[in-house]
Amino acid sequence: MPSSSSVLVYAAPMRHRFRGITTREGVLLRGKAGWGEFCPFAEYSDAESVPWLASAVEAGELGWPEPVRERIPVNATVPVLGPERAHDLVAASGCGTAKVKVAGQGTTLAEDCDRVAAVRSALGPGGKIRVDANAAWTVDEAVHAIRELDRAAGGLEYAEQPCASIEELAAVRRRVDVRIAADESIRRAEDPLKVAVAGAADVAVIKVAPLGGVRRALRVAEACGLPCVVSSAVETSVGLAAGLALAGALPSLEFACGLGTAALLANDVTSTPLSPVDGYLPVPRRAPEPDLADAVRADEARTAWWLDRLARVQPIQASANRS
Repeated sequence: MPSSSSVLVYAAPMRHRFRGITTREGVLLRGKAGWGEFCPFAEYSDAESVPWLASAVEAGELGWPEPVRERIPVNATVPVLGPERAHDLVAASGCGTAKVKVAGQGTTLAEDCDRVAAVRSALGPGGKIRVDANAAWTVDEAVHAIRELDRAAGGLEYAEQPCASIEELAAVRRRVDVRIAADESIRRAEDPLKVAVAGAADVAVIKVAPLGGVRRALRVAEACGLPCVVSSAVETSVGLAAGLALAGALPSLEFACGLGTAALLANDVTSTPLSPVDGYLPVPRRAPEPDLADAVRADEARTAWWLDRLARVQPIQASANRS
């Protein structure tokens, strides 16, 4: 276990409910190369959390590959909000692309269409809109919803993970004219390096932490054989830095990335948050210093919970490294 001075457990409030949570929690770990972030969501098992720790260890101990670009275009991320709030969020973001969450629990397709239409109003005709359903639909539901949302948007850039399985994605893709992007199908696959998504999707959404770090994510991106979008797992700016390092190292980058999510946190852990300027973020060489972590330090009970989780996952991750 690292020393207490190099382990910080945070509980950062969010501006809006996102993925069913109102507080983002995790552990910041310091190594010889800088800081990394370990923040698997609460429902993830210890085994599923291993890549998240590998990513944090890579950032802290090894650092990242040299980038091939200096800045990354990013999209605004729109939670399940009313149309007016969605419009204002996108208008204030400075981004030319917006990713809109749809199919939220208790919401209707009509409400999703209103939200998407409000985002189009904020972006103007030249902006790009993508939607993310987080695998909520059946094939028939997805086909109907994507067509309706495409009309509301005046054209969607793509629809992300409309259904759960690769087979379902392929079926939807055959029936709609909108690009399909795969996210959970890749990062939650038993072996992301071998998952066959090329026939089921047009775009691969790649997330650093669930895939085990920048270097492994680069291998997954190559294996997918598709254009890639790097997206966040709603980390603090410490974790976001790893996503930017991946986006900076990809051989090609055709789409804006989902890395402008620091704005979802009411309080970040650093005085130099990774906030987009004119729709872009710079590619950092290391994570920012978490000099404001004390302001969002977790209480005693949550700190104990996270340290216990870390202690359980560490030997599994160490064993995986040896095998």
